[in-house]
Amino acid sequence: MNNKNLKGINKIWSAITILLIILSIILAVNLYNKNVSYATVVENDSNQSLYEIVDRVQNTKIYLAKALISKDATHGLKTLSHVWREANLAMCYLVMLPIESQEIENTEKFLNQVSEYSYSLFNKNMNGEDLTDEDIAKIEELYNYSNDLSNTLTEMLDELNNGTLNWEDLKNNTEESNISQVNNFNIVEENFHEYTGLIYDGAYSEHLTNNERRGLTGEDISEEQAKQVAEEFIGKEKIKETKNNGFVENGNIPVYRFEITTNEDKIIGISISKKGGHIVFMNYDRDITEENITEQEAIQKGKEYLSSKGFENMQETYTLRNNGFITVNYAYKQGDIIVYPDLIKVKIALDNGEIIGIESMGYLNNHYNREISKSVISKEDATKNISKNVQCEVKGLSIIPTEFNTEILCYEIKGKVNDIEFLTYINAENGKEEDTLILINTENGTLTE
Repeated sequence: MNNKNLKGINKIWSAITILLIILSIILAVNLYNKNVSYATVVENDSNQSLYEIVDRVQNTKIYLAKALISKDATHGLKTLSHVWREANLAMCYLVMLPIESQEIENTEKFLNQVSEYSYSLFNKNMNGEDLTDEDIAKIEELYNYSNDLSNTLTEMLDELNNGTLNWEDLKNNTEESNISQVNNFNIVEENFHEYTGLIYDGAYSEHLTNNERRGLTGEDISEEQAKQVAEEFIGKEKIKETKNNGFVENGNIPVYRFEITTNEDKIIGISISKKGGHIVFMNYDRDITEENITEQEAIQKGKEYLSSKGFENMQETYTLRNNGFITVNYAYKQGDIIVYPDLIKVKIALDNGEIIGIESMGYLNNHYNREISKSVISKEDATKNISKNVQCEVKGLSIIPTEFNTEILCYEIKGKVNDIEFLTYINAENGKEEDTLILINTENGTLTE
């Protein structure tokens, strides 16, 4: 074979070698990308499972807190069924974590005991039996450990999110793993004890809108009439231009929408109901760089504003502060009774007290003068089923909505147990517990769960 042929063959083999190398690199890159993609999917699934566990344990804790408040069987039926459900869901997600079962054995056992014990008490309530002081004491113990578990899991989730902890470390869990002492399930496990005292028999929240729209009085109006109402509400002397933004018919309340530009070039969105020409919504945002008035002053300005717009006898209930403004919920007050369904939300700027938002959906759906029953039980009877460990104060009578689109006259009772603040609503005619809200105090205001 001459040199020319040899050189040709060598070139072919070189080309083949280069091609094989390129193919190997492509295959390796594809394999790597698939592995990375698979690892990402696994990590995302693990994160989602942990999110669910944190959420379910938090819910379990909240419902256990509610269960502490009253021994009444009706109260227990509602709250303990939620405890049972949330603890079971937490267990379902727990087994999805990429961690050896022995690492989470006690956590799983604890959730199982919460589920089974709450179910046993639920059955007890189903038979019409109230909870005993011993039952309440055991629920309190469960609550305390649920609180510890919730805090630890939340901290673990935070560290996974900020990158100081990863799932490989949790799966390996060796001395060389980069896990601080508080970051793994070992600490969770060490926090739980045997619940030898938990003996059980056998295994194991915004108001609805009103279809009648009682507060939506008057005849239907045209878009032009609605425009006049909107301009009068803002003040015609303040307006540079009003733009029609159409009619929305399929909402809870059919409205005409407008965009108003003021003389100061503020853009205000406002909605006026077709029926009766009522203000349903108004809002605009502006920069608020300083706070010159107190919350109480802002609340008073909001109340005066509502009165000037024809909304009389409104009582502030909850507030939420944010970015230089405060949003205040005002409920209608009929005599001495707070009517929670008749709600208006007002947003007030804390630099000068200007009203920069209003939403009256609850009021327009529900407002009318009620016939109030005079056959009410005493305050003493209203509190007789509340646990003796609870500090409580009867705030007065109120009307609350139900999930069945009805209303109930209740005693509103504010209390505290183990640093848990709550509001409970006791039927003013028969003494049954109708609802309980856990109060969560934040730097911006009080939230309820």
